[in-house]
Amino acid sequence: MKNAVLFVSPSVEDARTLAPMLEAVGIPFSHAADLTQAKKLLEFKLFGAVLTEASLPDGTWEDVVEVVGRIRRGVAVVVTDLLADARFWVDVLDVGAYDLLAKPFCCGEVQRVLANAVDRPPLLPKVAPAN
Repeated sequence: MKNAVLFVSPSVEDARTLAPMLEAVGIPFSHAADLTQAKKLLEFKLFGAVLTEASLPDGTWEDVVEVVGRIRRGVAVVVTDLLADARFWVDVLDVGAYDLLAKPFCCGEVQRVLANAVDRPPLLPKVAPAN
């Protein structure tokens, strides 16, 4: 489903927290425990956005951005971390992710960011300046 969100995280507890938040606003939710599982799901299912932990057992948020760009170009990637500060937010945007969500999760913020991500995916990939 194109408006669905894939959550990539080893945390089952976070998945249990997020699922009802998103289902309350009509956004289907799937969970992958790591990058390997996420790749398999991305190859066979449509998602409007991917929410990923910054650190995964088999990769990082940057790996998720790269995989999503290769397998499902145009799907928004949102990163989440306990240490979500302004500097990290700039890094996330510079690499091409859609946004950064701080933990612990705030229901309204999760719903707003992910609803926007599935409805309005990234506009264009970052273009290098001309020399």
